[in-house]
Amino acid sequence: MKYLFLLAFMLCTSVFAQTQQLVVGVSGNGYVTRQHNGARITDKGLAHWTNPHSVISVYFYLHQPTTAELSLYAKGHSEIKVNYGKKNFRVKLQSDDYTQVPVGRIDVRQPGYVRIDLQGISKQGENFGEIQQLIADQVTGKSNYVKDFSDYWGRRGPSVHMAYALPIGDTEWFYNEVTVPKEGETMHSYYMVAGFGEGYFGMQYNSPTERRVLFSVWSPFDTQDPKLIPDDQKIKLLRKGKDVHIGEFGNEGSGGQSYLKYPWKAGETYKFLMQVHPDGKGNTTYTAYFYATEEKEWRLIASFQRPQTNTWYTHAHSFLENFVPEQGYLSRKVYYGNQWARSKEGQWTRITNATFTHDATANAQVRLDYQGGETKDNRFYLKMGGFFNESVKMGTKFQCKPTGKHPEIDWDALKKL
Repeated sequence: MKYLFLLAFMLCTSVFAQTQQLVVGVSGNGYVTRQHNGARITDKGLAHWTNPHSVISVYFYLHQPTTAELSLYAKGHSEIKVNYGKKNFRVKLQSDDYTQVPVGRIDVRQPGYVRIDLQGISKQGENFGEIQQLIADQVTGKSNYVKDFSDYWGRRGPSVHMAYALPIGDTEWFYNEVTVPKEGETMHSYYMVAGFGEGYFGMQYNSPTERRVLFSVWSPFDTQDPKLIPDDQKIKLLRKGKDVHIGEFGNEGSGGQSYLKYPWKAGETYKFLMQVHPDGKGNTTYTAYFYATEEKEWRLIASFQRPQTNTWYTHAHSFLENFVPEQGYLSRKVYYGNQWARSKEGQWTRITNATFTHDATANAQVRLDYQGGETKDNRFYLKMGGFFNESVKMGTKFQCKPTGKHPEIDWDALKKL
């Protein structure tokens, strides 16, 4: 009798499971995923939608199978398609004012990201209309999407980091190797290789015709505007390599920036060597070297002096990020291998331990497409963006085997660059 009562209770609970309404803002969860010039995502949602070949995709994450009644909060005079997998709906927009327009029911059969595609069929006038929200009613279970959070950062996607455990003692040099696989090569990505407590050093994919090796050092003066930095707290250039551009940067702190335009290639491995050395007078020198694999030689990027700083190498790390919100629906991946630290006394130590971390976007759980880990060929990897379903918990520790030989460096030759 006891078991029959329990079964009846469970059945009632499932029948009357509480449902919810998801109001998924297009401004934070939508992307133009085909024919980008035919529509635009603004801070109000989908607008400037003129091209019938443009596809607008809206994403949200569901933790369990469910049915959902879809509708759009939209205005316009047109007929559009709303697609979920192989299920297609034709929807007519018939209002000058925003109104809730029914779409239809979908069956979500497994947990993970749901992608809803919108495409224009016919229109009266120049535009198919404007859409502010995708609404999903009668949904059961937990959900995740960008809400009560910055649309800008949410659409960029989560930045992911790998923090390396440096040996005990004072580290002066950090060495790391990076490979961007073809499937992880995505424009507007920063594959940062050799980060330190006061800046970073890595590779960017900036445009179809430009790629960079970028090295930046933050000023000790906390500001987003480099023009506000007092003279005695400005980053000072000591040396720069051939064809290296020198400038300033802002937004995420301010300081000195340098970059070399270099056509690095997916599938190739590149070496990075970073030095942090206090001068004993209250300043610290930061020097970055990049091994141009195609040219078979080390190249100096730059050497900067940071005032009011007395430190050796700290917080060795790598990270992967997308820096253009419109590209947040695309996935990125990068491999890091053969990490070494060299002490101020000249002793090399193989780095084998690393910890996966991520940024505020992932921490807020508005995006779940983030990963980091170790590979079968003894490297670490990072992956983000693209709305994949398998995430890795923040703080997860990884370990590689202490294989390989420390890099052979001609120190005298480096000083002459």
